[in-house]
Amino acid sequence: MGGTPQRPERAGPRVPLDLRTDRPHAARVYDVLLGGKTNYSSDRAMAEQVVANIPSARRTALANRAFIHRATRYLAAEAGIRQFLDIGTGIPTSPNLHEIAQDVAPDSRVVYVDNDPIVLAHSRALHIGHPSGRTAYMEADAADPDAILAAPVLHDTLDLGRPVALSMCLLLHWLPAESDPYAVVRRLTGELAPGSHLVITHLARDLDESGSGRLEADFEASGSQLKARTKDEVARFFDGLSLVEPGIVVPHRWRPGPVLEVVGANATTAATGTDEEYAAPVWAGVAAKGG
Repeated sequence: MGGTPQRPERAGPRVPLDLRTDRPHAARVYDVLLGGKTNYSSDRAMAEQVVANIPSARRTALANRAFIHRATRYLAAEAGIRQFLDIGTGIPTSPNLHEIAQDVAPDSRVVYVDNDPIVLAHSRALHIGHPSGRTAYMEADAADPDAILAAPVLHDTLDLGRPVALSMCLLLHWLPAESDPYAVVRRLTGELAPGSHLVITHLARDLDESGSGRLEADFEASGSQLKARTKDEVARFFDGLSLVEPGIVVPHRWRPGPVLEVVGANATTAATGTDEEYAAPVWAGVAAKGG
């Protein structure tokens, strides 16, 4: 494709970073589960607790990541989306969302949003996009959708008058109850043009009630909030939108492709859906906004 890779723009001035390494952060715990190295002892300790409570956690993290790749490719290749807003992006790990989108459509534009300073520290080095497109990063709190929507970097990168794919994967279960996660999603999707899509993965209470309950208690003890939800509760995030087939399913069931055999513990059962139906206690879905 040629050209000079385009580095992301970043919102706000450079300020000293407080990485808050003394307490686990969701993005870094997820990095541990994916086998990454951008994490600290507090994150690794919490990841061990996560695996103790949900033994399939590492497989689930990989299945979630594979789902994001498939959903992004679907949105770019089949739905014709050229703009992506990824909130709760996490530690950059190649291939990133923009690499998937720009592999299909080099002119794709992507804005990443996260509130972990270490994501900010790594974003300029790892979120490098195709020169035909554009990649930007902002540090913001997902619980404050008004701040995200008002950010100049968002409007400099994306045209909200045209369809946007809003990705909120493994994010909404972290938002505090007082922020009303449903209101957050409504506020964001309400500003998007018809033809836009919403992509969500969410910890599933009804697929592992005991494990998710212990996980909630562990994170609360560490100073974080976590709330698993049932399939019906996750479905409420898609109210007013049209779910893309196959609807809300475990991530490895959403339009499975060749990657499934790599991340699954058992390729045969993963493909047939017999013994491993709920191996990943997460609900995943993609939905479109109508006119």
